[in-house]
Amino acid sequence: MRTDTPHTETAAPHAGHSGPGTLPEADRLRLSRPFSLPTARGATLWVVIAVVLVWAGAGAGLNADKLLSGIPNMGDFLSRLFPPTFDKFGVIAKLLIETLQMALVGTVLGALASLLLSFGAASNIAPRWVYATCRWILNVLRSIPELIYALMFVSAVGLGPFAGILAIVLGSVGSIGKIYAEAMESVQPGPVEALTAVGANKRQIITYAVLPQAAPLLVSYTLLLFEGNVRGATILGLVGAGGIGLELTTAMRMYDYGHLCAIIISIIVLVSIIDRLSALIRAKLS
Repeated sequence: MRTDTPHTETAAPHAGHSGPGTLPEADRLRLSRPFSLPTARGATLWVVIAVVLVWAGAGAGLNADKLLSGIPNMGDFLSRLFPPTFDKFGVIAKLLIETLQMALVGTVLGALASLLLSFGAASNIAPRWVYATCRWILNVLRSIPELIYALMFVSAVGLGPFAGILAIVLGSVGSIGKIYAEAMESVQPGPVEALTAVGANKRQIITYAVLPQAAPLLVSYTLLLFEGNVRGATILGLVGAGGIGLELTTAMRMYDYGHLCAIIISIIVLVSIIDRLSALIRAKLS
């Protein structure tokens, strides 16, 4: 008696398809060629970029010979900074705390103002005329340096950290408002369309569809803004707007290099601590 054994055939994978864990044929071919000649369009783009960079460098006075000849002068300046003298550390610590307070208050107020303005600067939320107006306002605010704001507010409210806070607020709105708006524009349209379909108003769409999606980015950008404002607040003292900038300038003018070095080291330590804390918070949010 004959028993037929079932014959099992192994089907070859179809050309152009890949099994689980394998790359498609086109991707494997692309990865197997680490270098490929650019297309005519790509080569033209690189030539244009090179020409623009050469033009910008020539117009800006980029000169490698001056840099090389100036290295001994830079070395002489750096050698004068050491050793640092911390005999005025109490003054440095007090002014650093003031600088930190300015950056903290300015960042919070600036972030809130930026958030309000970014609702009008997001194309998926605001009407066209509101969008254009808010974008124009952000462009104007972003075009003016914070030192100009500081000078304006010093003349308005007098010397001190309050003028610096107001300058940081306007500077923050100019620098982060557009980024907030673009974060809101990048949200997934599905939840927005679903709420719109059931008749939700703009406030409900923003509250339940836009902000929950954009919140991680908004928090991350705000932390980065705070880091930048701490560094920026150290400069505002140059025009009398509080913080450690005035002490820094005084040390430079008095050629008190040891005190200057101590101030710089203290600023570096403060910024490094803030950067580390900010990185930890962003890691928790991701």
